[in-house]
Amino acid sequence: MDATTDPVTKQTVFYMVRPTDRYKHRDAKVVQRLKGRFRPLKFIAGLVVGVILFPVLVYFYFTTGSAPVATTDSDMPFEAFLARKAQHARVEKDMPKNVPIQATEANYLAGADLYKQHCAVCHGVPLTPKTAIATGMYPHPPQLFQGKGVTDDEPGETYWKIFNGFRLTGMPGFSKSLNETQMWQISLLLANADKLPDSAKAALVASPAPPSGTAAAAPSSATASAPSGPK
Repeated sequence: MDATTDPVTKQTVFYMVRPTDRYKHRDAKVVQRLKGRFRPLKFIAGLVVGVILFPVLVYFYFTTGSAPVATTDSDMPFEAFLARKAQHARVEKDMPKNVPIQATEANYLAGADLYKQHCAVCHGVPLTPKTAIATGMYPHPPQLFQGKGVTDDEPGETYWKIFNGFRLTGMPGFSKSLNETQMWQISLLLANADKLPDSAKAALVASPAPPSGTAAAAPSSATASAPSGPK
């Protein structure tokens, strides 16, 4: 027999409780207590399985030919997002803050000549269609004289990219082939691409000079046979 207090009359009420009901109540408490103890173990077991399973799935993704490796393939999951995040963080941390040369016409002209030699085949020049190389690359190289280019970036950011390049993009680093002044000249040219003097614009679209020691082209037969003017 158990007793309880009536909340209205405040009187003690006695009632009979079957032994089986009491045991059921006790067993339910035990089961609930055990569930609470095993819940963290289930979480830890799931975490361990996930840690083991994830690299296995990644391994099979790359070794079974599922990963995109052709330039015509679509991006890997989160590829562009993660690449941009990593690139921005690294460049922001390491890029030089001060430009050691002045934005003069002479430096623009030198930068234009270097740009045509080393960069234009991928990144283009003003008023010129994209090359076949740039069209077929992946990631697609930005055309630096279309739209805003990199004029909204600091020169130091462009310098870092020229100096170091980027892995798996086709963008080489030029630290072993150009000196610091040359890389800064290209950086200033691109940072100010929207306000270059006419001489620098003309230098960018001019045909490259023939290599030194190359003989001048012989005059055509039409030119050679042209009648002379009156004497």
